Amino acid sequence: MTARLIIARPLPGTVGETRRVVHVFPLSPEETAPERLTAYCGETFGPGELELLDRPVGMPCVSCLQRSPGQGSIEQSAIEQ
Repeated sequence: MTARLIIARPLPGTVGETRRVVHVFPLSPEETAPERLTAYCGETFGPGELELLDRPVGMPCVSCLQRSPGQGSIEQSAIEQ
């Protein structure tokens, strides 16, 4: 089974600059957008709190990296989007 992932970080002003790390979020197979997104580290975010990223930039959330699936199970199209 492959996992579809997105990467995002808190928007400026929503948290302190040192907490604006890049989180990894699993995407639900549902078509509708969830009300809140939960990162692999357990942090949750609501509408208007995240900056979606098209590629990894900035400081990563180490807990998200440790808990996210390995590269072999990530759907390539999710990386390329």
